Amino acid sequence: MQDYIEQRVLEISNYILETGATVRQVAKKFGVSKSTVHKDITERLPYINRYIAREIKAILEKNKAERHLRGGEATRKKYLREKKNE
Repeated sequence: MQDYIEQRVLEISNYILETGATVRQVAKKFGVSKSTVHKDITERLPYINRYIAREIKAILEKNKAERHLRGGEATRKKYLREKKNE
């Protein structure tokens, strides 16, 4: 693995540990695709540090479980804005 990729994986994992950010938030912050973030975390990180990979996996599973709540809130806000503009 090239050094810059390993460095990115570590930076992404530290950011997720500190903030509990979603894959989309991480991708936007680091200027990479969601696919890249996912590959870094699920495939590359376990080779670098298994223990951090387990912690990150738990955070991502929590985010995935809450995904429907964030989507519902976004939809509610959208319709409130539309109603206000009428």
